[in-house]
Amino acid sequence: MFALKSLSSYLFGNSSKGESIVELPAGALFLVRPDSIKGYSELLYKDAAAYIRRTGQEFQYQLVIQRAYEEGEAELLEEEGGEDEAEAGPGDKDEKTFLLDEELHFRASLNEEGQTVLAWRDLSGDEGDLFEFIADASARPEAAASFTLVAVQCQYERKYRQSHQQATEQDLQEFTFEDEPPIPQASPISSPVRSQTASPSPPISRTPKNARDSSDPDMARLSAKETATPSKQIVQAPTQAPVSRKAPESREGLTNEEAELHLFDFQSGTFILQDQAVQAAVFEVGSWKYWLQITGDKKQWLGQEVVPDINPVFNFEYLSFIFNHYTEDGSAYSWLLKFKDRETEERFQEGLMQALWEHLHQAKWQKAIKDAERDYVLDAFNDLVLEDNADDEREREAAEEDEEDEENYEDAHTGQRGEDYDSDEDEDEVDLGRDEDGNVNSQLAVGARHDRSFVVRGDKIGVFKHTPDNQLEFSTSINKIATPKGKVFAPKKVMLHASDRDMVLQSEHDPNSLYRMDLEYGKVVDEWKVHDDIPVHVYAPENKFAQQTDEQTFLGLSKNALYRIDPRLAGNKLVDSELKQYTSKNEFSAAATTEQGYIAVASNKGDIRMFDRLGINAKTALPALGDPIVGLDVSADGRWVLATTRTYLLLIDSLQKEGKNQGKLGFEKAFAKDSKPQPRRLALTPSHVAQFQHETKQPLSFTTARFNIGEGKEETTIISATGPFIVTWSLKKVLQGRKDPYSIKRYSEEVKADNFRWGSDKNIVVALPNEVDMVARRALQRPTRESIMAPPATPRRSKGRGSYLSKNDIVNSPY
Repeated sequence: MFALKSLSSYLFGNSSKGESIVELPAGALFLVRPDSIKGYSELLYKDAAAYIRRTGQEFQYQLVIQRAYEEGEAELLEEEGGEDEAEAGPGDKDEKTFLLDEELHFRASLNEEGQTVLAWRDLSGDEGDLFEFIADASARPEAAASFTLVAVQCQYERKYRQSHQQATEQDLQEFTFEDEPPIPQASPISSPVRSQTASPSPPISRTPKNARDSSDPDMARLSAKETATPSKQIVQAPTQAPVSRKAPESREGLTNEEAELHLFDFQSGTFILQDQAVQAAVFEVGSWKYWLQITGDKKQWLGQEVVPDINPVFNFEYLSFIFNHYTEDGSAYSWLLKFKDRETEERFQEGLMQALWEHLHQAKWQKAIKDAERDYVLDAFNDLVLEDNADDEREREAAEEDEEDEENYEDAHTGQRGEDYDSDEDEDEVDLGRDEDGNVNSQLAVGARHDRSFVVRGDKIGVFKHTPDNQLEFSTSINKIATPKGKVFAPKKVMLHASDRDMVLQSEHDPNSLYRMDLEYGKVVDEWKVHDDIPVHVYAPENKFAQQTDEQTFLGLSKNALYRIDPRLAGNKLVDSELKQYTSKNEFSAAATTEQGYIAVASNKGDIRMFDRLGINAKTALPALGDPIVGLDVSADGRWVLATTRTYLLLIDSLQKEGKNQGKLGFEKAFAKDSKPQPRRLALTPSHVAQFQHETKQPLSFTTARFNIGEGKEETTIISATGPFIVTWSLKKVLQGRKDPYSIKRYSEEVKADNFRWGSDKNIVVALPNEVDMVARRALQRPTRESIMAPPATPRRSKGRGSYLSKNDIVNSPY
């Protein structure tokens, strides 16, 4: 049995939670009850695949049985299932998971037909009850043997909390359970197929993972053809490595380390070994330009300029580095380097991050940045390690959270029926075309006082009412926005003001002035000249909830100044006594405030400053990672600062946990020089980035990320969007270090703007180029190959949850 031990060493090289280590791609799942009056055996999944996959916690693995469908079968079963299917739990419909623990008594044997049978205890059933997975007759014995071996090694790791590579064959023998009675024979002929197990998910591919190992050439030759079920297999070739670009002439070398090289396969959703020994080098090639070159003994694998779009992620738990590589035609690939030890990965990390930092800052890493700041930068690109919580506790919390979300979804999801902007027009005659002037929706402001959303489209603003049953209802449109002097303009920025009665607008043609629109009147009524020489690049509320009051003042930023604007002043509206101006070019780009009026300011250099009031130096200045910050938000209590860059988000805990300022926020007291907070870098996994760009042919570009907001409401969720994808992060999962903290929903067009409905995180307002939608957060899904590749079709009516909306479900402009 243990002759295939070398193969499992490769299989365990996979580094990401949720990715399978090994699989049997075809079989059937039974529940066998030898002593039960309920019946001897029951066929649960007629067609299924068995996987072993990682969890987010070290030394913990899951056995997963996933139902498979023939083309069209899922839809047919959904129609036949009716209410019975809806009542079935999500886990019973298309997937069952089991924590690989010795208590399962997992074992394998051959049945009378020569098929491999995997059996394990049903811990929630009666004594003697077993789950049995009967592998398809086409499964090769080597594949079944490797699956069983990996299951044994996973149980060893869970029990002894150390790598299976330290185990002897005698150690592993503990988990073979050879003294158990023979596995009872399942009776598939008399077993009914339960309609409750139907799932509306699309057919899944059973393509194997093409496991390779030089010490076992027979296993390396396993192919989809040899392991498939001929009548149902959809055979697709694994992703091939692109042709490598020629490396530019090298100057100074920053790092050169040996590693294994793996390539992400789009079809199977796993990393596949390409070369067991490559040299990964980073070197300077020109003026602040750097190059990553990966070379094997027999070929040049890839060359890539070191830029932020490579999305570097270092995971020291699994000694891995995952990054994206882009070919000249814009195609994206995700690669994984696996290092032999932590010291090797640390040397490589410092060399790569030095290259990226110097490229962004155009300054030398060693001279321009202090040791503590270097650690801050390096920590930001580490994959966060999961806190050592018990598996069952985490899974119970996740189940409770999902159950709560399901209930909220039932309450919230009512179809989100919208209206065309001309309420007198018959629905069948709605024109779904674009404006003749080419304008599209560009900005969104979600109000609180009157439960309205405002969508900017060229020189027009559409007003939408939020109904009690979570629908959008068109109210009116404000056309031909113009200055008090009659000059029509398209607002560049908008902000609700004075209890949502007013809106503050800015024209791109006049950076030194702002305009007040009376929303009840539907017209610009005032022009506010801020300053003759100091422009307004950013403006923000006086405090987190100032827009819901009659507060008149608000904040303004130029590229190198921070000040208060008071519209009640005669002449220029800038308050001179509350102006903080810097001589250097700070490139301020975003600002946000807390409920107490503390101020966070970010820049295009990537640094963040925290102030307790205007007119003074910042209490805390966090080092720049280098990527421009395009958006900023702060939790109401000031604890969490959320920054948005083009390719990732940063979540920063401003609460000081040690030292003389323990218990104080970074807004109130400065952090000690050697105790800067560790930033949490919220990013899509490189493999998801590659899949996103494989689908959209566009690079990532996040909209400003925001917390859910509401007075007296705790921040629980973060929202942003990139391309046609809405993305939400669970703050609870992020803080727990969970590896699956975000969910997605794909639209047919680019998401232009997004935000939560005021006072809740359960509903999201989304502005597409020509549509406005309110969607329940529960409609978002975990990012999988299927959800990422969901057809970006024209919104249509569907009985299934989370489906695209029809034209009756959306508000379609033109105004």
